[in-house]
Amino acid sequence: MAQHLEARHRRFQLVLIKPSHYDDDGYVIRWWRAMIPSNSLAAIYGIARDCAEREILGPDIGIDIVVIDETNTRIKTAALIETLRRNGNFGMVALVGVQSNQYPRALDIARPFRHANIPVCMGGFHISGCLAMLDGAAVELDACRDMGIAMFAGEAEGRLETVIRDAAEGTLKSLYNFMNDLPNIDGAPVPFLPKDSIQHTLGLSSSFDAGRGCPYQCSFCTIINVQGRKSRFRSADDIETLVRLNWAQGIHKFFITDDNFARNRDWEAIFDRLIELKEKHGIPLGLMIQVDTLCHKIPNFIEKSKRAGVTRVFIGLENVNPDNLVAAKKNQNKITEYRKMLLAWKAQGIMTLAGYILGFPADTPDTIRRDIRIIQEELPLDVIEFFVLTPLPGSEDHQKLWRNGIGMDPDLNKYDVEHVCTAHEKMSKVEWEAIYQEAWSLYYSPQHMKTLLRRAVATGVPLASLVKVLISFATTVPLENVHPLQSGILRLKRLDERRPGLKREHPLWFWPKFVGGTVVKHVRLAGAIVSLCLSAYLIARNASSKTYMDQALMPVKDDDDTHLSLFTQTRGGHAAVQHVKKIAELTKRSSAG
Repeated sequence: MAQHLEARHRRFQLVLIKPSHYDDDGYVIRWWRAMIPSNSLAAIYGIARDCAEREILGPDIGIDIVVIDETNTRIKTAALIETLRRNGNFGMVALVGVQSNQYPRALDIARPFRHANIPVCMGGFHISGCLAMLDGAAVELDACRDMGIAMFAGEAEGRLETVIRDAAEGTLKSLYNFMNDLPNIDGAPVPFLPKDSIQHTLGLSSSFDAGRGCPYQCSFCTIINVQGRKSRFRSADDIETLVRLNWAQGIHKFFITDDNFARNRDWEAIFDRLIELKEKHGIPLGLMIQVDTLCHKIPNFIEKSKRAGVTRVFIGLENVNPDNLVAAKKNQNKITEYRKMLLAWKAQGIMTLAGYILGFPADTPDTIRRDIRIIQEELPLDVIEFFVLTPLPGSEDHQKLWRNGIGMDPDLNKYDVEHVCTAHEKMSKVEWEAIYQEAWSLYYSPQHMKTLLRRAVATGVPLASLVKVLISFATTVPLENVHPLQSGILRLKRLDERRPGLKREHPLWFWPKFVGGTVVKHVRLAGAIVSLCLSAYLIARNASSKTYMDQALMPVKDDDDTHLSLFTQTRGGHAAVQHVKKIAELTKRSSAG
C-alpha cells in the first residue's frame, strides 16, 4: 500500500532552459528585462504543458514544468539539482532552441547536471542544422556524446512525449533525429508561456510561429535546412486559441516569428480572425511580423495587416546591391520594388525595420558607407538592424567552407552574426569588424534620427514608439557591445558566471568596475534619451512636420526613380532598372498586339 501511494505522488521534474551566451569578456549576457521572449521556449512549453495535461506518464505520475530563459533569469543550478535529488533524479533538463552561439554555454549549463547523474537533452538549430548539412561528428557534437547528453534534431510536436517517457524510464537515447520527418503543426499544441516568465521581458509581449519552412534558397540561411523548404501552417483556430490563452493572463502583444508571414497561404484567414478578435471582441492586439520585399504586391495584405494590429514590420532587405543578393541566392529581392514596398507600409503608419547584412562578396568599407548613405537619403526605412555575414552551421555557406577546408573561427560563441568568423576577399578581419561598429553610428547619427522623426510625423508612425526603438538601436552597440536584439534593461553579471577557462576576477576589482561602468553607461543613455525626446517634442510641435517631404518619401512614378543612386551606383542596380524597362516594353507590345 505504501508503494502504491508513493507511485501516485511521483512528480516528473521537467526543467526547460533557453541558454544565453557569453559576451566578449566571458560573462553570460543577462538582463533585468530582456528584449523579446524566446519562441522556441514558448513552443516547447506549450507541447510539454499538453503532455502534462494528457498524463503521458500515466494517471499516477504528474509532470512539473520549470521554465527558464537565461537572457532574463538566473539559472540556480544548485537549487535545481537539489530539487531533482529529492525526487530521486526523476526528471530531465531540456536545453531548448540552442543556436550555435549558445552551444558552448549550453554545454556548460549541462555539465553540473550530468555530474549529478541527471538526464539532459539538447535541441535547437545548432544540432538540427549540423545533422542536416554536415556529418554527425562535425562542429563539436561529440561534446554531447562524451557528456551523455541526448541530442534532439527536428521539431518536438508529437515527439517530446517520447523523450519524456524515455527519460522517466531511464532509457534516454543518445540521438533523436526527426529531420526527415517534420510534423504538421495544424492543430498542434500552441506556443505559450506563463505570465511570470513573460514579465521578465520588455513590453509584456509574447511570440508564436504561424508557419514554418521557406521555399527560398538564401545561402546564409539555416531555416530552410532545419525547418525545410515545404511550408507548414497553423490554422486560424490555432491562432485564436493562443491569443485567447494569452489575453486571459493580460498579454496582447505578439511577435509573429515566421521568417516570411507574407508567404503563409493562410495569411488572410489568420488576419481576418485577428481582426475579429480586435474589432469585435476588444482584444487590443499589437503585432510585429516579418515579410519579404514583394509583400506589397499581395492584394489587401498591408491594409489587413494594419487592421489586425500590426504596428511594426521587419523586412529581410539584406542589401541594396543586387550583385550581393545574387551571390547570396536571394534572388527574390528586387531593389526596384524596395521604395514601392516601403511607401506602402508608410501609408498605413506602420514602423518599418530591416535586416542588413555586411560582408557580402562585393562589400568594402567604402561601399558599405556609400550604401548606408543611399538608404538614408532614398529609402523610407525607420530602423536598420546590421548583421555580419556569418557562416552559421546549418547553412549552405558554412557547408561549402567546411567541405573545402576553408578556415572558420573555432569558437562557436562568436557565431552570433555580430562577430567576424571567416575571411573576406576585400576586407581584413579588422576592417570588417570596424565597419560593422561604424555602421551603427553612421545610420543612427543625430541628424538622421531627426529626419526619421520628421518622416514619422508626416506618415503617421507613432512617434513615442519610434523614439523607444531608436534609443535602443542607437545606443546598444556603443554602450553594451552587443546587438540590440540581445539587449534589454540593466545588464546583470555574476562572478561565478564567467566562461570556464577564463580567470575569475577578484571581487574588489569586479564589482567596482561593473557598478561604475553601469552608472557611466546609464548616464550616457539618459543623455541620449533626453536629447532624442527633446528633438521629437520640437518636431511634433512644428506645424511644418506634418507636410514634411524628402526624396525617400516621394511617390514612385513610372521611371522617375531611375536617376537615384540606388540604381546608378552599382552595376547590378543599373541592370535591374534595364530589366524592368525591358519587361515593361514587352508587356506593352504584347498588350498592343
